[in-house]
Amino acid sequence: MRIKNLPWVLFVFFAIGTGLYPLIYYLVDMHDKGLLSSKPEAIKASQVWHFAFYTHISLGGLALLIGWMQFSQKIRNRYLKVHRMVGKTYLGSVLLSSLTGLFIALYASGGIVSTMGFGTLAILWLGTAIKAYTAILKKDFLSHRSWMIVNYSLTFAAVTLRIWLPIAQFILHIDFVLAYRFISWWCWAPNLIVALLIIRRRKNTPITQAV
Repeated sequence: MRIKNLPWVLFVFFAIGTGLYPLIYYLVDMHDKGLLSSKPEAIKASQVWHFAFYTHISLGGLALLIGWMQFSQKIRNRYLKVHRMVGKTYLGSVLLSSLTGLFIALYASGGIVSTMGFGTLAILWLGTAIKAYTAILKKDFLSHRSWMIVNYSLTFAAVTLRIWLPIAQFILHIDFVLAYRFISWWCWAPNLIVALLIIRRRKNTPITQAV
């Protein structure tokens, strides 16, 4: 493996690994484990919250799991039908996961700060997905690529959340609630900045109109 390919390999590795993570909730009793351990019993007992939570993590995981393929030029050029099918599945997953994510953000651990952090993420996630979809309907390939880069950077918040939480708790020894408030913003804001920098660097790069 070439060194220059290492960032891409790590990117795909974390996307797939975290995308498969929601399966744990179906295979293991997570009632008092992980993020659920911080939730009051009244919330966990709510069927509406329960449905929203599992919809959010399942479809969000699916979006993370398959979304990276949209940035592979080889897949886009060689398997156009696959690219389009994955794109539709990805955007549909983001649509439902962002809406349910906005709902469960209202009950986020850490109160109003966490609610605003994750709520803002959900709104931006939904809005950029709509922008990406409308751009491709207009065959504006450059805008579509840019919006997809921004959108997937927000999808990738699922990865950075799971990187920063153990760092905050087990290395920096920060109280969970305090760390969660901070990470509700930090898990996606730097991702967004990186995405905007990538777009700025690539804005004059031509792309194959095979979306």
